[in-house]
Amino acid sequence: MSIPVITETPKNPEVDKPSKDVLDFYFTPSVDEKVVHENGQKIIDFLTGETGYNFQLHVTKNYDDMIAAFGTGSADIGIMNSLSYIKAREDFGVTAKLRAIRYGKSTYFGQIVTNASRGIKSLKDLEGKTIAYTDRSSTSGYLFPQRIIKNAGVKPGKIVFAGKHDTVVKMVYEGIADAGATFYSEPTSTGTIRDARARLIDKYPDVEEKVKILTITNPIPNDPVVFAKDLPTEMSYKISLGLIKYLLTEEGKKTMMELYSTDGFMRCSDADYDELRQAVLE
Repeated sequence: MSIPVITETPKNPEVDKPSKDVLDFYFTPSVDEKVVHENGQKIIDFLTGETGYNFQLHVTKNYDDMIAAFGTGSADIGIMNSLSYIKAREDFGVTAKLRAIRYGKSTYFGQIVTNASRGIKSLKDLEGKTIAYTDRSSTSGYLFPQRIIKNAGVKPGKIVFAGKHDTVVKMVYEGIADAGATFYSEPTSTGTIRDARARLIDKYPDVEEKVKILTITNPIPNDPVVFAKDLPTEMSYKISLGLIKYLLTEEGKKTMMELYSTDGFMRCSDADYDELRQAVLE
């Protein structure tokens, strides 16, 4: 796949030393925290070699904690979900420089999945049921699926927040929740699933049969890589270029796929998230 590269040049390329000794790089808890730590460390080690900057890895407990980290000045760089970016942009002026590419696409979807044994065939069947979401600041794991359910006039019996997409799938698989909301990516040309259920297929080989897709949301712009408002342009440029280079390596492809099902980055701007921003206001 051809990955777009940054063609702009930094405003002041001579100034390339960070204003502090260590840059704080934040990651969202999309999968098991140990997996995020291990793979996140590989990313920042590569970036140190590419940029000469030193980084400290942080894994937040939830999306709101990452937003707060930018608000307190603790975070310099973060890979966050699209909804969190909109909030962080509005409140703290962060900038989006890169946008994830997943399976060759710059958008993804949310999905509502159900436990096959519960006989849920339509949105109306969710009335009075237990529904698991990931996090209130998740676009695919809460905002878009929740809007679908609300617009259908359905009132769930109980709402739980599992924190991670794979945890939602696990709860639905084990019958703890009747239904759940996670991210969705289209299957491969041979039919291999690539949505959140795929993360548990090694542990639960029959997850595709026991956890069924009820409906899919409208498209959502992929997750951005964001930078603190006061981070110099030349620094965000070098870090962005380093991330693009990392995705061109075999280790980078494997690492980002395990972390965020990402196989590339493309340049982006705040305007790319205008449609999502409008959906939040509705």
